[in-house]
Amino acid sequence: MDVTTTAFPADQESRTTPIIKPGHNAWRSSRAEKTAFLVDGADYFRRLDQVLEHARRSIFIIGWDFNPDIRLRPEDPDCPTLGERLRSLVESRPDLEVRLIVWGMGPVYSGKSLKMFGRMDWSDHERITLKFDFDHPLRASHHQKLVAIDDKTAFLGGIDLTARRWDDREHRSDNPLRKSPDGTAYGPVHDVQSIVTGPAAVLIGDVARRRWRKLTGETLQPLPALEGPNPWPDDLDATLRDCSAALALTEAWKWKGRRGHREAIRLTHDALRAAGRHLYIETQYLASFGVARTIARRLKEPRGPEIVVVVTRESHGFLEQLMMGKNRNRLIRRLMRADRYNRLRVYYAVTPDAQGKDREIVVHSKVIIVDDRFIRVGSSNLNNRSEGLDTECDIALETYSAEGRQAIERVRDDLIAEHLDVSPEQVSEQIRITGSLIAAIDALNTSPRGLRQFHVGPKEGDTESVVGTGIIDPKQPFWPIRPMLAFAKRSFSRLTRRLL
Repeated sequence: MDVTTTAFPADQESRTTPIIKPGHNAWRSSRAEKTAFLVDGADYFRRLDQVLEHARRSIFIIGWDFNPDIRLRPEDPDCPTLGERLRSLVESRPDLEVRLIVWGMGPVYSGKSLKMFGRMDWSDHERITLKFDFDHPLRASHHQKLVAIDDKTAFLGGIDLTARRWDDREHRSDNPLRKSPDGTAYGPVHDVQSIVTGPAAVLIGDVARRRWRKLTGETLQPLPALEGPNPWPDDLDATLRDCSAALALTEAWKWKGRRGHREAIRLTHDALRAAGRHLYIETQYLASFGVARTIARRLKEPRGPEIVVVVTRESHGFLEQLMMGKNRNRLIRRLMRADRYNRLRVYYAVTPDAQGKDREIVVHSKVIIVDDRFIRVGSSNLNNRSEGLDTECDIALETYSAEGRQAIERVRDDLIAEHLDVSPEQVSEQIRITGSLIAAIDALNTSPRGLRQFHVGPKEGDTESVVGTGIIDPKQPFWPIRPMLAFAKRSFSRLTRRLL
């Protein structure tokens, strides 16, 4: 089937039935006064720096990792480090308190090791409190990435305030500003964060307060409303205004007697099922075979949606290569076999190096866009751990107004345009002409910087998950000692019967 000439008629029922259902696939919902999506670390860090200037009472930072030595504006030689910035804020504002929660193993994984656990000048202040959270099941991590400021403005998405996250939208192979605090250069990286104001920002603050209470036992109340407008960068246009926003959580399932939260994975499946014409996905990992089953069912439908996935190709470390890399390839093979109507493309992003050869742009974002009505950005990857083991938080917006639909289309087309090194207007025009995301990408994917398809032979090879996936990439907490004890008990029983 030629995708360039195929129409994808929208299912009217699916387009009018809400995807977001608080209590089922969303923890809570509220109104967002303003919302925008910040593409790549340079944009996020700059906007955060602008909003921090307005902080008066509370700054909450929660992350998988945190590095106080990064600079939010590395292009400015006089820019202080993030730690220095936070310290100067509390020193100049007597009512301001800064609270940080960092996954306990984050500094170890990122190479800062024990340095973060010691006494540091920037945090040696009575109104700066840094906590490390080790309270999670075996193999789990606390993966949320959010900042809440005065219950007025908040940021949430896939970007931690740590090293190796900053990059601008040009994603040049060599950028002298793209280096860790120790001076080590790193490669291009693509990511997405959101900024919201109004009641939705209070909701993100509530997530931070929940984490704080679970970790410290201290209950913090929402802040009394401050007079004046909610802080917003003067040079940033809002993507959406006065819209409903929902938060979807993942918290360890059946851990320490708590039921946990699995709204995020329910939201993923419901979003995939609801698409009428187009699904656009960016994800660091593509290794959830449960998600693959839902996508495969959509691909088998004669009138199902086009599905475009942009994912990271290169895997780092032995376990990541073994599990994430091999499972990704097997999952893609399974989807290719289900793609009866040629409606699937799985890409990775590249930029040319000095010799003109492809250098991968690491895709760290976690984005799902359904048609022109739903967008979800957060910390959840499409892997097992994000379904019921790691601590995750995503924000989702759904709109039915003409203005809202156009805004979501612009976000999608802007993301595609960045990968193809063209303008968003060119992408929008090609989609208008062809009615197809795939055809538009094919037509515009002509620059040295662009998207490359995964070459996974669909006919030969495994399509089931790698043996041991349930241990390395589990969906829920597990106790390895229990099966070991059960095995020992069975062995002892057999031995006893033989002796008797």
